Amino acid sequence: MSDEKTHQEPTPAESAARESEVISSKKDNLAALRAAGVEPYKYEFKRTGSVDAVKSKYAGIGEGVETETTESIAGRLVSIREHGKTTFANVKDFSGTIQLYIKKDILGEEKYLLFKKYDIGDIVGFSGPLFKTKTGELTVKVTSLDLLTKSLLPMPEKFHGLKDKEIRYRKRYLDLIANDDVKKTFETRTRIIKEIRNFLDSKGFLEVETPMMHTIPGGAKAKPFMTHHNALDMELFMRIAPELYLKRLIVGGFEKVYEINRNFRNEGLSIKHNPEFTMLELYEAYTDYRGVMQMCEDIVVHLADTIIGAREIEYQGQKINLAPPWKKISMTGAIKEYAGIDTDALKNDEIVNMIKSKGVDVRAGITRGEIITILFEEFVEAKLIQPVFITDFPVEVSPLSKVNRTNPAIVERFEPYIYGREIANGFSELNDAEDQEARFKKQIEMDTTGEVAKEVDEDFVEALKYGMPPTGGLGIGIDRIVMFFTNAASIRDVILFPLMRHEGK
Repeated sequence: MSDEKTHQEPTPAESAARESEVISSKKDNLAALRAAGVEPYKYEFKRTGSVDAVKSKYAGIGEGVETETTESIAGRLVSIREHGKTTFANVKDFSGTIQLYIKKDILGEEKYLLFKKYDIGDIVGFSGPLFKTKTGELTVKVTSLDLLTKSLLPMPEKFHGLKDKEIRYRKRYLDLIANDDVKKTFETRTRIIKEIRNFLDSKGFLEVETPMMHTIPGGAKAKPFMTHHNALDMELFMRIAPELYLKRLIVGGFEKVYEINRNFRNEGLSIKHNPEFTMLELYEAYTDYRGVMQMCEDIVVHLADTIIGAREIEYQGQKINLAPPWKKISMTGAIKEYAGIDTDALKNDEIVNMIKSKGVDVRAGITRGEIITILFEEFVEAKLIQPVFITDFPVEVSPLSKVNRTNPAIVERFEPYIYGREIANGFSELNDAEDQEARFKKQIEMDTTGEVAKEVDEDFVEALKYGMPPTGGLGIGIDRIVMFFTNAASIRDVILFPLMRHEGK
């Protein structure tokens, strides 16, 4: 039976005592090294390559063959195994781990004794030729070894790593050191964003940046974070969406623009929500919601092809088939198909009673469109496992969308769902300035939630009066997309530094 299987978890008191002992030992070693004239915090180290690059370079050498060239590598000590006058160690950098063979007769007695004061967690630089052991492991025969950074706190315990999610999120640097899968998640996140940019750039889109601080919150329905500009003595809002500024660029003559950046919404924390999150928003002139709906599908399929290499993925135990074309169904059609409720045959109070049966409060004076939307959210959303576009949203919940060409009660809007979660939002953009102004005013008049700006963005309305061409707009939640492609259960698993309460509160 292996040590790992028989290892007993230490009690909290044992862990604290052990940690105190390790810290004391590390400080003693630091003092000894300084006394011996060693500078424990170097300025630089010249590397010939990363661990992965060096291992790839010499992958073909045979057992017992020593390279004629030497390599210089640096990284963190993750294990030390002493055998008399010989020590084996493992060093890890961003790309991987490599074994070191450190022998007193080769390194020299003085430096070998100094190495005895090195600890797990220290960052070292080393040089030497490489050879393969009898087990086929590529190893560096160390001829030169330098301490680059002395660590003063213990690394996560090797048997169980770092599993406490609270600590993992709060101390992401330790999470990255201890858990290789976490590092892979964030490497994948970077690749996803890069591939989205590659896709849109190839389609002629221009990447732009718009303000993070707004004088009037707009572009979505959400509670904003407020701040204050001292020099101008004015209240500002962290943006909840870049939409209204990106549309101003369409008015100005740009025809294809996108932005990948942060939005801020003063809302609760959950596995699906973080108050600071990353969005892709794009706008294309002379197309409508059908055009950007196709764009949305194409982007996700492109990510499946380039990131996963397959159009079927597994997410939280469910097989998800991303192959196009995705199903399309109206909101009321989805309520009928997935919940067995025909909204056309029901009065408002009957629908309200259904919603209340779910324990959801319904405010007085709520419109029919809002009632139907809540009914969809409560009875249908969780059942939308395979990719599906929900279309034909009520006009009351879509103040920035053009009305449907044949039915003024609904708008040309869609939301794609995967695994019961909305991943994007898009519509034919409203470009009638007078209609837009009237809808803003109606939204303010009806709001009881505090999630709507208290004044009309007159500058945006004025921009529309100069004329915005027919336009399709699309917003995709980057964090949720990353969750799907990394099989992450929580949004906190794909945000490097998610918002946390103060420690101990």
